[in-house]
Amino acid sequence: MALTDEGQSPELSYRAMQARELGRAFGLAVAERTVRNRFPGHMVSTLDAEAILLAGFARFGPRPSLGARPRPDFFIEAWRPGEPSRVFVVTVNGNHQKATKRTAKADRSAFKQLARGSERAEHFHLAEWNTTPCLLMSTELLALDGITVNALQAPGEGLLPARPATGRRNADAVLSERNLAYAGAVKVPADGHRERIQDGFFIPRKELGWYGQLLARTGAAGQLAFAGAGTEIAQYLTDKQGHKHYKQQTFAGSSSVRDARHKIGPTVYVGTDQVFRLNRIRVEAFSGIAEELYDLLVKGQVEGYRNRAYELRDTYPTSTTSPLWGPVSFGDDGTVMALRVLPTQDAEESS
Repeated sequence: MALTDEGQSPELSYRAMQARELGRAFGLAVAERTVRNRFPGHMVSTLDAEAILLAGFARFGPRPSLGARPRPDFFIEAWRPGEPSRVFVVTVNGNHQKATKRTAKADRSAFKQLARGSERAEHFHLAEWNTTPCLLMSTELLALDGITVNALQAPGEGLLPARPATGRRNADAVLSERNLAYAGAVKVPADGHRERIQDGFFIPRKELGWYGQLLARTGAAGQLAFAGAGTEIAQYLTDKQGHKHYKQQTFAGSSSVRDARHKIGPTVYVGTDQVFRLNRIRVEAFSGIAEELYDLLVKGQVEGYRNRAYELRDTYPTSTTSPLWGPVSFGDDGTVMALRVLPTQDAEESS
């Protein structure tokens, strides 16, 4: 893929946003594909790391936050119902450097971003030091050969225990928060030297089950938010993650709302739509989730949703367009993003 002529020479104020949004998007797409290829037959869920870490490491205050503590950007979970799941730590960055053969390695923006990504990824550990797999991404938007994603990986197990079908340890149960240590939480084993202690977001082995529940429930909240849900999201979040915010009723116009229903291919999707302009052309964007899966999430049935989503994963279209729409992206988790050009005002008046 490559940028358009307009994208090749963005305004200075737009470059940072382009690098942040496009660079992160392409890097994350490569990370997701990497995990899918490594674990075929698994579902893949991508979660914002800050939203996850707030439930266990938020600082006390009127607005819970993680402060400036270094942390990864995303977690990717590869899962199958009734089985242990795998977690990957992901960092993503983008830049506009036009690197040539004469550009020294020390001057490559991508290499600097990968180094900083490594530092941030090193601040998260599951169960013990240095056993959590990492994927570090840096996207060069103006690379000579088009958009290029540079990637580094660190091996590891990243294994979370399987959850029971029922009871307080499954993902349907309301989750309690934790106050896990950050300062001096990670013990680095001795390697011919004295054992040392470092700061980090450390999930103790006894909390791995809780962390798995946290991933599943926060992922459910993300699916509902993608479809424009409102107060239904609150049931899946802890107070530090924003439970009270989503519990309040919002109004159309102040936020997205689940107010659209479309049949795309053989599936009925419910979600939200937005209308915006691209070079004076009105474009409608619809984001939603299969109605059957949406209903399960609204009822608080995370395990039921995961089971059904896994059963349906191969039933969705693989095409990239759809009748009555333009570009369409179908997810194997039952999500869809669809775009279409709306008639111009002149065309509407003439009809």
